[in-house]
Amino acid sequence: MSEGEGYLKQSAQSENFDRPQVAILDFGSQYSHLIARRVRELHVFCELYSCLVEAEVLAKHSNITAIVLSGGPSSVYDEGAPHVSEGVWNLIKERNIPVLGICYGMQELAHALGGSVTPGLKHEYGKSLVKTLNGEASSSPLLEGLGAEFTMWMSHGDKLNGLPDGFHAVANTDNAEYVIIENLERRMWGLQFHPEVTHSPLGKDILKNFVLNIAKSEPTWTMSDYANEFIEEVRKQVGPNGRVLGAVSGGVDSTVAAVLMTRAIGHRFHAVMVDNGCLRKNEAERVLQRMRDDCEVDLRCVDAKDRFLGQLKGVTDPEKKRKIIGKTFIDVFQEEAKQIETCDWLLQGTLYPDVIESISYKGPSATIKTHHNVGGLPASMHLKLIEPLRDLFKDEVRELGLALGIDEDSIYRHPFPGPGLAIRILSDVTVERVKMLQEADDILMQELHASGHYRKIGQAFCVLMPTVHTVGVMGDGRTYEHCAAVRCVETTDYMTADFYHLPYDVMGRVSSRIINEVRGINRLCYDISSKPPATIEWE
Repeated sequence: MSEGEGYLKQSAQSENFDRPQVAILDFGSQYSHLIARRVRELHVFCELYSCLVEAEVLAKHSNITAIVLSGGPSSVYDEGAPHVSEGVWNLIKERNIPVLGICYGMQELAHALGGSVTPGLKHEYGKSLVKTLNGEASSSPLLEGLGAEFTMWMSHGDKLNGLPDGFHAVANTDNAEYVIIENLERRMWGLQFHPEVTHSPLGKDILKNFVLNIAKSEPTWTMSDYANEFIEEVRKQVGPNGRVLGAVSGGVDSTVAAVLMTRAIGHRFHAVMVDNGCLRKNEAERVLQRMRDDCEVDLRCVDAKDRFLGQLKGVTDPEKKRKIIGKTFIDVFQEEAKQIETCDWLLQGTLYPDVIESISYKGPSATIKTHHNVGGLPASMHLKLIEPLRDLFKDEVRELGLALGIDEDSIYRHPFPGPGLAIRILSDVTVERVKMLQEADDILMQELHASGHYRKIGQAFCVLMPTVHTVGVMGDGRTYEHCAAVRCVETTDYMTADFYHLPYDVMGRVSSRIINEVRGINRLCYDISSKPPATIEWE
């Protein structure tokens, strides 16, 4: 079977064609997802599309309030460079949709409409001082509230050296004559810089001016409304008798999805949690109590610890661990599904970054790949997918959870890998090693909560190195035991991360408690590597 065939597939673009949205056409920029984040922060819904999207796809949406052309690594004059189709330009003209081009997007805008783009004599990367042409605050609606000079983040080699008819320059830098351009009649603007990145302090103001003031997008994208909308839609979709099956891990995504589904159809939603023996300390019991008692979710927990640990015996390669755990999970989940009254639907916690990965432009020779399969669940299960979170970023999922009344401790839990502690034990997995790591991890979490640092950290965990034995002294005797490491990172998107500067006194308490309370560990290290070049997880 070729990759992706024979598996349950995620859905494609949102099928709510009446919802107002800003459409972002992605030319392969590393910052495209940030544009979407910034628009969502204005409480305006937006979707990311490949720059090669066909006009027919966009035309299905009856209320596109604006179009943003992202940056990208190509040069508009190169053979094979990506370009917006003529059909999309015609749609923009017919509907009089305002357009904002960013970096490559501005060059594409100018190139398509008759302007000229050439390689710059000097590349411009990093912060640059942008100046309006007359040295005074501009009258451009895009720059409302901004002064005559402001700092923005540049990342370009090419630049405009000739404007299309009807456009005029608004601002420049010492290196580029055309840094902001506009055509008020056609409602088109171009920016040579990136307003979406944090290095452009007033970039949010420019995006706000475009999205809210120029495009007149209504800031109506709220999670309470989204929840009500989903509940109404899923009741129609599933019908009065339909049943839905879903896997729950206890993480924020599966928790929010399960609560939302329960609100929609009650106990016709059947949640299953699989205890693979590599969860946090007392995790299964805590999730059962929280989901059943506090959230009223019909959840059953399958105790498959012995089965998973038996399959993992003697396995040290992390990829083999992942494959074993993934396959065993599928087997257990399918067996459990057969014990439940016939279900027609499967709840899947797909998030919008997963969708972005599947639709983003990857280069002139790349085809836009299909969505990832759903954890490898085979199509032979004959289930149709429901993805309540597929339009949401992680922070929006948390906001939705709070709107649903889920407690903050559940909403702000750190991510936990699917294979669990198995990939945080840097050798073969045994019952004794799992218990050792569970105890160390539990102490770390206690101290982070007690010291007030837990919510400031994006992810924190312990790693056990069973193959590394170190000499220590406890009491009057020498010890020769395991070394463990603590990893704490701060991040917003998990694509990049920096090590968290945990105060020495907190480090000291964590170290002292783990070494004294966890039998088998006599040394603790603190990981101070960033991503990149390191990853967040060790395996």
